Amino acid sequence: MLRKFEHLTLDEFPELLQEIPDAPKELWLEGKLPSSELKCLAVVGSRKYSGYGREACEFLLHGLAGQPIVIVSGLAIGIDTIAHKTALAAGLITIAIPGSGLDRAVLHPPSNVRLADEIIEAGGALISELPPTAPAGLHTFPRRNRIMAGLAHAVLIIEASEQSGTLITARLALDYNREVLVVPGSIFAPTAQGTNTLLSQGAAPARGSGDILATLGIRTDDNEPRTLNLDLFTPIERSIIELLADEPSPRDGLIRALKLPVSEANTIIASLELRGAIVERLGEFYLA
Repeated sequence: MLRKFEHLTLDEFPELLQEIPDAPKELWLEGKLPSSELKCLAVVGSRKYSGYGREACEFLLHGLAGQPIVIVSGLAIGIDTIAHKTALAAGLITIAIPGSGLDRAVLHPPSNVRLADEIIEAGGALISELPPTAPAGLHTFPRRNRIMAGLAHAVLIIEASEQSGTLITARLALDYNREVLVVPGSIFAPTAQGTNTLLSQGAAPARGSGDILATLGIRTDDNEPRTLNLDLFTPIERSIIELLADEPSPRDGLIRALKLPVSEANTIIASLELRGAIVERLGEFYLA
């Protein structure tokens, strides 16, 4: 497949990226840059993530569905991959900045070539300062982190150990006067030691999507009724949504209504929660 890689010079970069002191001299672009009216949120985290980290990433990004936000990440294995895939599932534009050139013969990691194609197909973009056929190297990953931080209005750190490369992006974001949000973690988890240190140093906690929206300056009216596109849900999922449209229900009530094995019913309920369609309050489920 013949791919079109556009060559950008500094004056063609997004405005925020032009402002950083160590801006790249040139960029290669596949796809299209998002509108300047959208807010860019860089999402980074550990390659060796925990189940909690994955769930937190999915929960927070699904909660941003429908908002004028672009998700920026590095296409790496781990939280980056989860961030891109969740953004696509939530209907958000996403930009990937790999540590290699953009040609599929060198794109890193090779396991995410299909994901890169999906990002382009969904109207997103791939960006690199390396020529299209340049392979990744140990030095290319820290340098691409400055592009992620430079593009973003805010950076969300999901998980990071004390020695994690993720903390490089956090430090760069602070140097560039970007907001840094951090998912709080267990004091016992190695993957939370770096993030909890950032919190102790004044980073803002990301306890829900509302924290992210507030940091990005996006105002929402919590009292405004939300309209769900039912075409995005399976018939079983729609049955839960229709049931909760009439009145809230406890979990066991939903399970009885579904007439499915408990494990299967709980999986469906959890999926709707992660996608931001329903929410549990004081033991009962409501439409979000």
